Amino acid sequence: MAQILDGKTLSKEIEAELTERVKKITAKGHSPKLAIMIVGNDYASQTYVKMKMNASRRIGVEPIEFHFDETVTTEQILKTLKELNNDKNVVGIMLQHPIPKHIDERKIDDSILPSKDVDGLNSASFGAMALGLTAFAPATALSIMTILRRYKIQIEGKKAVVIGRSAILGKPVSLMLLNDNATVTICHSKTVNLPEIVSQADIVVAAVGKPKFVKAEWIKKGAVIIDAGYNEGNVGDVDLEHAAESSSAYTPVPGGVGPMTIAMLLEQTVIAAEKEFLNK
Repeated sequence: MAQILDGKTLSKEIEAELTERVKKITAKGHSPKLAIMIVGNDYASQTYVKMKMNASRRIGVEPIEFHFDETVTTEQILKTLKELNNDKNVVGIMLQHPIPKHIDERKIDDSILPSKDVDGLNSASFGAMALGLTAFAPATALSIMTILRRYKIQIEGKKAVVIGRSAILGKPVSLMLLNDNATVTICHSKTVNLPEIVSQADIVVAAVGKPKFVKAEWIKKGAVIIDAGYNEGNVGDVDLEHAAESSSAYTPVPGGVGPMTIAMLLEQTVIAAEKEFLNK
């Protein structure tokens, strides 16, 4: 029977660990804060921000929301960002995605100090992560790696297929798997013979944003399935209803990668707080 890689339970364990670490910071008179910037009134984005803020409060980090109107300019956001970069108590800063197309997203992400880039989207953070150096990583990619490591899924020497090449998930998780000595194939919309490639994988990471895109017959018996998708109807990017039985382990949707992504944002925030307040 396939093992369920329960991200919901694991995220609660991590939150408990983080709460104890934050207590050591607050005991010394410090009040770490996480700044979350959101643009517009996208319902899903607002829901995600609320979840992140609630989780932040649970571990003892104060969240601060900066809600910009849809018509805000890049320069206006950068002005607020400069103030946050200079605020010692703000240990983490993140920009909720997606944002309107008229905003220069890359300029904003790259203007966040790497030491406060707890969502791991700064180019400098990405480059250091790719080189295997100590750096903040994109939270969803890190959540996948943490699930694999905490559940002691062997990565070294395994064939991993990542379906999706986004800058915040597909590319970084591919590099992180490579750094952990997996043999990695990155697939995307232009890939030829995708089912055949997936059928050779020991680890399948699905991050395409299409409901039930990965079919059960593509999955090699005994493979590990990491479903990083979340689509309308509470379904992922893999047809888990039929594919799970062929796997040795899989992440459920919901309750897999999603809750762990928030946990990783918090973990990197706590690391930033420890560096700022305890390790100087």
